[in-house]
Amino acid sequence: MSAYAELEQRFRRLANLGGAAAVLQWDWAAIMPTGGAEARAAQLAELDVIRHELMTDAVLADLLGAAESARADLSPWQDANLTEMHHRWTHANALPTELVAAFSTAASACEMVWREARSSNDFTAFQKTFEPLLALIREKAEAKSAAFGLAPYDALIDGYDPGFKCAEIDVIFDDLAAFLPDFLAQVLDKQARAPAPLRPEGPFPVAQQQALSRALMERLGFDFDHGRLDESHHPFCGGVSEDVRITTRYDESDFTTSLMAVLHETGHALYERGLPAVWRRQPVGDARSMSLHESQSLLMEMQVCRGVEFISFAAPLMREAFSAADTVAEGAFVPENLHRLAINVAPSYIRVDADEVTYPAHIMLRYSLEKAMIAGDLHAADLPGAWQDGMQEFLGLTPRNDTEGCLQDIHWAGGDVGYFPSYTLGALIAAQLFESARRDIAELPADIAAGEFAPLMTWLGDAVHSQASRYSSQDLIERATGRPLETDAFKAHLKARYLN
Repeated sequence: MSAYAELEQRFRRLANLGGAAAVLQWDWAAIMPTGGAEARAAQLAELDVIRHELMTDAVLADLLGAAESARADLSPWQDANLTEMHHRWTHANALPTELVAAFSTAASACEMVWREARSSNDFTAFQKTFEPLLALIREKAEAKSAAFGLAPYDALIDGYDPGFKCAEIDVIFDDLAAFLPDFLAQVLDKQARAPAPLRPEGPFPVAQQQALSRALMERLGFDFDHGRLDESHHPFCGGVSEDVRITTRYDESDFTTSLMAVLHETGHALYERGLPAVWRRQPVGDARSMSLHESQSLLMEMQVCRGVEFISFAAPLMREAFSAADTVAEGAFVPENLHRLAINVAPSYIRVDADEVTYPAHIMLRYSLEKAMIAGDLHAADLPGAWQDGMQEFLGLTPRNDTEGCLQDIHWAGGDVGYFPSYTLGALIAAQLFESARRDIAELPADIAAGEFAPLMTWLGDAVHSQASRYSSQDLIERATGRPLETDAFKAHLKARYLN
């Protein structure tokens, strides 16, 4: 067996262990009884340690070196796979096993405390478990900084979005910060001069919300033979490509929050299902980056499902789903009204409920706080105050409590620092991809209005999904759209939707 072939075999084993952990994590979030938390944390930590030991085995370093010397014999996909293998190996070997185990255990403990702290508005309880976790995150950042020759926060970003650094993200965010405030004022002025849209009146029973979500997921292309829809504290998409797990959370007074979360997560799921089966369980066969992943969910939720064409198709299904419960107010389920609700803009406290005009401000706030935490300029105890100040700066709002402030997201509780920039990068990529898809598919608006999503999914499959991690994020974007990532398409989309 060649060195490269043995590497594929070893990384296939690592992927299977990672897949087992992913399903255990879904179970943790969706159906595990709270009493199982300690045992589950131990199981996940053990799997993390096993995978880390496999990645830091000296034999793997020798195999990577041997494969590198025979690189000329590899196909383009194999060559890209070897690059991805080496990148993951560098990330793993930057960390001692003791740190991997301690981080996994601390993240599991913090996430369990966060669930209760969020619902009870108890930042003090959260702080007790987040402080030691933050110390470990900083330790990880320093170790990876040395391994990659990057600044500590850049090294964390690299774990989610290889190739992106603060220097590039800062330019993008500064551009948006210069554009969005005046644009937001124009949008709010335009909205104020129009009659307010009608809100459908609940209650909207969870069972009916679930049925509507499933119907729309299937129409978009979700395969329930290879996936599930469940409920959790925070919507997410997990599992593995053959078994994709989506979760949402329900509000019986407003069905749209859950529905849009489901449509968002369906975009993630369709990306996972569209990855090339022949490269499954190899690094090159995985999703390219979290910004690409978020681009697929935001393209589906924002570009497609909040558009007038999708709403015209989905409005009758929404009306039918809830009419039996006597919830239909006259005019509320008219497509024009539902569309106005879907694109209503209003600065708000909760990121996952934010409109696409104000959403980048939520991300820029978290980005600035993350940089400060990793630099040691912001301590866990000071997070609520810094959050309040940041919300005033970015959105002109003051959260009434920590539940709608710094406790609202699961990411920091799970140790995911460096992830948040992916959301806004993903929104920019989504706008650029959808602009290109509309250019290439002349009948795309009519297809969506008719509930036909196969042409769009075929385009995304060819341009993004089937390419997996063969190219860098930047190269993949340029190959798919004809130009590097920029803010122009996103700005044009916002202007067309909200001002024209």
